[in-house]
Parts: sequence; structure tokens; C-alpha cells
Amino acid sequence: MSDDLMSIRQMCDAFAVTPRTLRFYEARELIFPHRRGQHRLYDRRDRARLTLILRGKRFGFSLEQIRQLLELYEPGGTNRAQVAATIEIGRARLADMEQQYAELSEAIAELRVQITDAQGRLSAAPHEQPTG
Repeated sequence: MSDDLMSIRQMCDAFAVTPRTLRFYEARELIFPHRRGQHRLYDRRDRARLTLILRGKRFGFSLEQIRQLLELYEPGGTNRAQVAATIEIGRARLADMEQQYAELSEAIAELRVQITDAQGRLSAAPHEQPTG
């Protein structure tokens, strides 16, 4: 196998994904492996795109947002439009995540209070004697 091309198994091992995941991204036209008979072969461009796809998914970007960002890539260009769009989507996602974090932190604090209160009531209650 050429150093530039990787099999589906090599991609799965390198990126800790399943063949199903790779086929899903291919079906969504996010990666474009070469075909040799029944074999899919992935080049450097596919590996770079998969890296960005997985990073975007980790940050909670939608597949459509990821597609839009990938389409802005200009080989050999400055990619200013891609970087600017990434910043815009990233800022919006960060704001959403920070809001979720604040809500989760509040829920955690409230649950701690409820648990402490319940423990106090349980400790203060007389122990019941088993009957029978």
C-alpha cells in the first residue's frame, strides 16, 4: 500500500472509528475515498478532512456546519473565508456550551443541596424496628 493511501482498516485504526463511520461520512459526501474494485483507499486529503470532521463533532458542530466549513477550503490559498466561518461557528457553539455548563453547574449545586437535606432528614428520623 502506498504511503499516501490508507485502507479502510488503517483509517479505522489511525482515527479510532468504525468502517460504518467512514462509510457514513462518505455517503454524506464529507470524504471521498478512491476506489479500487471493492476497496476504499483514503489519501491525505481524506485524512485531513476526517480530522476536521471528528474535531467538529467533538465540539458539537452539526454535519452541515462541518460540510460548509470543508467546502470553504482553498488548496494553496489563505483560507480566510474558512477560518472566519470557523471562528463564527466556534463562537456560537462556545456560547451554547457555556450556557449548558452554567445550567449544569446550577443543577449539580441544587442536587447536592437536595441530597444533603435528605441525608439530614434520614439521620433525624427515628429508626424503625422491623415487625414480624
